Amino acid sequence: MSVLLRPSAAAEALARLETARAVAVVRARDAGEALAVAEALCEGGLQAIELTFTTPGAAEALAEARRRLRSHVLLGAGTITTGAQLAAALEAGADFLVSPHLDPVRLDAMLASGRLALPGVLTPSEVAAAMRAGVHAVKLFPAGTLGVAHMRAMFGPFPGLRVVPTGGITIAGARTWLDAGAAAVGLGGELVPGALRVAGAWGEIARNASLLVERLGAKQQ
Repeated sequence: MSVLLRPSAAAEALARLETARAVAVVRARDAGEALAVAEALCEGGLQAIELTFTTPGAAEALAEARRRLRSHVLLGAGTITTGAQLAAALEAGADFLVSPHLDPVRLDAMLASGRLALPGVLTPSEVAAAMRAGVHAVKLFPAGTLGVAHMRAMFGPFPGLRVVPTGGITIAGARTWLDAGAAAVGLGGELVPGALRVAGAWGEIARNASLLVERLGAKQQ
């Protein structure tokens, strides 16, 4: 008799991220602002949100976002650089964990949690190290500095590599990365400009999210 195995939490999160096609990277002045931005982005149709630990009170923001948004949104914890931040992200119920760089010790702990881990990489050596560690996908960062051709070149020596390019990605150019093979794209500054955050222009942020969703289109099955 065959047994149907449930996908791992990491594999399930990656599948949801690929369906979402984009993750909004939220950096804010405090937890309240981060939550307001996250809710505006969700209102605009985005299905994956990453709250970063550069925001004061990020742990509280993650926990409250999990409570308010429940399982409707794929919730990530970003810019994880310490063990305390990782522990807080796990306690808050983050679906995926993101670091800006490749730290072998931190990556091992992220993978051991069973959640989707997206370590930041830029070079072939970093990609190889991350894959040896057992990652499902990597965050190419800062992707915009080297462009789509750099990501595409990685697929030759690393077949099956799943990449989420982040850093310098624009709303207008996001679809180009997906068409070149990215699993999803990460957007921050252009999607949530500082001026709109400071002004509390949540409607404008929601419209940016809607524009991005429209530009990306639905994932082809």
